Amino acid sequence: MTEQINYGEREIIGVARVEGPIVVVQGVRNAGYDEIVEVIDSQGRQRLGRVLEVGEDVAVLEVFAGTTGLDIEDTRIRFLGHPLHIPVSEEMLGRVFNGMGEPIDGGPPPLADRYVNVNGEPINPTARVYPQDYIQTGISGIDGMNTLVMGQKLPIFSGSGLPHDQLAAQIVRQAELGMPVETERQDIASDQKPSAKFVVVFAAIGVKHDVATYFQESFAESGALPRVAAFLNLADDPPVERLVTPRVALTLAEYLAFDRQMHVLVILTDMTNYCEALRQISNIRGEVPSRKGYPGYLYSDLASIYERTGRIKGSAGSITQIAILTMPNDDITHPVPDLTGYIAEGQIVLGRDLFQQGIYPPIAVLPSLSRLMKDSIGAGRTRADHSHLAAQLYAAYAHVQSVRALASVIGEEELSAVDRLYLEFGHAFEREFLSQGTSENRSMGETLKIGWRVVSILPQEELTRLTEEEIRQYYREGK
Repeated sequence: MTEQINYGEREIIGVARVEGPIVVVQGVRNAGYDEIVEVIDSQGRQRLGRVLEVGEDVAVLEVFAGTTGLDIEDTRIRFLGHPLHIPVSEEMLGRVFNGMGEPIDGGPPPLADRYVNVNGEPINPTARVYPQDYIQTGISGIDGMNTLVMGQKLPIFSGSGLPHDQLAAQIVRQAELGMPVETERQDIASDQKPSAKFVVVFAAIGVKHDVATYFQESFAESGALPRVAAFLNLADDPPVERLVTPRVALTLAEYLAFDRQMHVLVILTDMTNYCEALRQISNIRGEVPSRKGYPGYLYSDLASIYERTGRIKGSAGSITQIAILTMPNDDITHPVPDLTGYIAEGQIVLGRDLFQQGIYPPIAVLPSLSRLMKDSIGAGRTRADHSHLAAQLYAAYAHVQSVRALASVIGEEELSAVDRLYLEFGHAFEREFLSQGTSENRSMGETLKIGWRVVSILPQEELTRLTEEEIRQYYREGK
């Protein structure tokens, strides 16, 4: 092997070993971790890669487009001396890109305002602003019970075969900045309207072709595409590319939020595919595996993605993140949902039992949680009774599970009159409050109205989480 200098760049001719997407190069001096390389095969075709590991005279590389066709003796490796940078601009809104940020919608590459490192820059914890404003998704199970807060990271835990793709597309189509219920009308005064623009950055990781097509058609047909930048990494794309896709999407989100002062909602689906690619690369590198074969640094790697979220002092923009992941065998203790739950501020869980009953979206309320919800709802933000109503719905629905278990043993006929009302409430809560159409966009006011309608099935003396004033004002509303 020989080292050549071309235009100030370091170039190696010949590699020591090729294994899957991994290339081992010897005779390297001054290579840096995460440095980008150009891999040139014997036909002169180029593909990008990055440095995974460096040692004395040795570097381990991963090639984004795979290593098919590379020859050990004739392959050239050119070290570029910097990490991966991508062009970003506001023109990327309304466009569709692959996992590396290259346009795939037939249009020209957008004009770049800047070239930015995809690894981002860490946010100083002291510069963070506590999230308090909410984002309305139009979905009652989220808005009413697990409110999404601007600047929050709120993952969705799903399972194989559950409608998380439809839910993701619906959130993209419907999400908007929230406002107090009292001002929910068409003639909102101009000083009450949000000043910053609201946009969505959507990244699909390792999805099938028909799912990617569904996302594109859904965004285009609904008219949401002009405010969406979509990054689609397909299942037959090289696994290594999946490790870059969420970082490319978040790099654009950071530019739009902190340079262009926009409120950005980032949706990443499916993060389990990302973790599977990370495990595959780790195994090829011969690293000592941790739980379920995943690398020991899975937590810190996920944190490097999830923590690129929030609001910072001096900026009117924000980044809110919804990471969707499928739990293998519906196991919430699996390393991917388990570690994600430690990092995020809550989770929304989709229930298979609800889905089998024909309820969409099948949001399992009891294991779901939004830790920042309490400070983003109430008077002046949603409505004064929101917090108490959500707590009452949660408590009543939890009691429904106990009543159903009792009824399965002794029969409904032997239940007390109050317990039968709880069964009626549980059915109405699932069929009227949780269940809604895939194109049904409910305002926060409509969500609260439905919540009061179903909770009014119960006697007033059972509504221990609500104040007497709230009961006088809203009880039996809409019946």
